[in-house]
Amino acid sequence: MKKIISVSQHLTSLTIAFFLLLTIQSCKEVTTEVKETTVASETPEYFLLRPDVEKAYGYSHAIKIGDDIKISGAVSMDDAGNPTAKGDLLQQMKNCYSDLDKVLKHFGCTFDDVVVENIFTTNMPEFLNQAAYRNTIYTKQFPTGSWLGVKELALPEFMIEIELEVHKTKK
Repeated sequence: MKKIISVSQHLTSLTIAFFLLLTIQSCKEVTTEVKETTVASETPEYFLLRPDVEKAYGYSHAIKIGDDIKISGAVSMDDAGNPTAKGDLLQQMKNCYSDLDKVLKHFGCTFDDVVVENIFTTNMPEFLNQAAYRNTIYTKQFPTGSWLGVKELALPEFMIEIELEVHKTKK
């Protein structure tokens, strides 16, 4: 019986020693080198494709900050803001990409610089029938993004709206 108590006391002593060692280890001061990085403040550059329409509705078509450009959803409209290609989703899609191309060119970009493309449509089955047209737009690779079926867009004639995010590294 005395040997069992002795072994038990020995195990207890080892356990206490182990926990003391862990406690001492955890109390050691940990030094971490912190590097300070200064980021230059970038002034946003706004671009209005149709200034009168955009001011009337209260948005900018694109904003560039640093290497990133956010482009508002393009819809099929003329310069006065009137819907075009009513009832023709493919032509509306082509009109959207035409406007987006103008915005990209303003910033010295192409569709190869697009990293996110979100498409909103009121007719997902028809969009899926016409989605192959995007192969003529994105000839190297497709960006990330989402395709969303929605109940309606800003005006009832709009069937599709396409927004982009672009990353263009300064050269």
